[in-house]
Amino acid sequence: MKSEITIGHATGDQPVTFDIEELLATRLLVQGNSGSGKSHLLRRLLEESAGMVQQVVIDPEGDFTSLADHFGHVVIDAEAYSPPEIEALARRCREHRASVVLGLEGLEVEQQIRCSAQFLNALFDAPREFWFPALVVVDEAQMFAPSVAGEIAEDTRRMTLSAMTNLMCRGRKRGLAGIVATQRLAKLAKNVAAEASNFLMGRTFLDIDMIRAADLLGMERRQAERIRDLERGHFLALGPAISRRPVAVKIGSVRSGQVTRNDGLMPLPDMPREGMEALLTSELAADVQAHAPAPPPAPPRPKVEEVVPAVEPQAIAARSTAEQAEADATRQMQVNTILEELAMEEGSTFQSSSVQYQNFLTRCRAGRILGVPMDMTEFRRAFAIASAGLERLDEGRRRQLLQLGAGVDDDVLAPYLAIAAAALEGKTAPEDEELARVYGSSSPGRIRRLLDHLEKLGLIVIREEFGGGRSLLVPGIDALSAAEG
Repeated sequence: MKSEITIGHATGDQPVTFDIEELLATRLLVQGNSGSGKSHLLRRLLEESAGMVQQVVIDPEGDFTSLADHFGHVVIDAEAYSPPEIEALARRCREHRASVVLGLEGLEVEQQIRCSAQFLNALFDAPREFWFPALVVVDEAQMFAPSVAGEIAEDTRRMTLSAMTNLMCRGRKRGLAGIVATQRLAKLAKNVAAEASNFLMGRTFLDIDMIRAADLLGMERRQAERIRDLERGHFLALGPAISRRPVAVKIGSVRSGQVTRNDGLMPLPDMPREGMEALLTSELAADVQAHAPAPPPAPPRPKVEEVVPAVEPQAIAARSTAEQAEADATRQMQVNTILEELAMEEGSTFQSSSVQYQNFLTRCRAGRILGVPMDMTEFRRAFAIASAGLERLDEGRRRQLLQLGAGVDDDVLAPYLAIAAAALEGKTAPEDEELARVYGSSSPGRIRRLLDHLEKLGLIVIREEFGGGRSLLVPGIDALSAAEG
């Protein structure tokens, strides 16, 4: 049986072929920014090899369900099944060699990750007699194999990393050939990316992604600019299943692609302003009512023995409101105290966000604070503010600095506030040890790159002195100082 397919054409219309048998043994990594043609490439590969090998597609955005209309893939809507049923479906896919698309678009992100991990683990754990060859395509792989801990639960992160590592590292002996596609190489776990021997690198603009892509392709770093100049649908290909040397390839056409979206310009409707205004504003109340959510069901009637006679209801309501406000204020003070103590502990800023968050929740439980005081997103910003060391400033100055840093990203907020606080106090820069503490790194190189990044964002201005000194200026600090004066 012929095992080669044509993935596209190189310069001069020379066809570029892909050896599917070799791919089953060596795996594939695809990288490309949004709009580079990454999904088109995966679709071309799936279409051309549909009659050769079983295919399993993990589809978080619903991009590949149209394969069912042309090639007979079975679409599994993950939203309609329980976790045990998902695992049973995976086992049956291996047993009957069915090509399937696991559609995850109806689930929340963490549910998508857990569902795909359970499905992949069930594929991996299938009985030996069902170890038939299969291509397993995972789109948006940075979600399922993140390089760093994000905002998902720790048990979810471990589950999905284990599933993806099994697929890419140990799947070959079980007939599973992983094909992972990602928008950001820097966000994909290195132990997952390193197991691929074939690469298709599309357009990317960030230096860190270009350098990693050039390293994987065996190119010198000064040649990495070539990746930035790639057009949509053009990729650099390398690997034993494609070519022993990097080759530029333009991906061929597909048959099952979606045609509902147009990325180009199209003329606006030819309508006078009055007509358009009427379309937008007429019968607006009826539209709101039609799309309003259904009212919640009425609560059950209380039992007679549960009814408490009302005595002075207004006084009771006022007292309960005041007591609740006082309780909330006390709880918030306890949370703030725990947060400040954690942020000022030695070495705490050098830990990952997930470890910091788990320590925070543990201390809240030990302090008998019920519930979850804040989610991961709120915690990261609150921890950055607490670790910036603003307690030495008065309340007015702290409030002004927080307003100045309102639009700053969480990952650089703490060092920015530390630099701004030092500038507000008339210092040229915070101490190196203080900057290293709030940023969570003792590496001079990382600190230097941090300052360069803040300057590129327009948050600070670096002034190098001839004598080797350095001053950090913060736009907007002068206005705060003048307002105080």
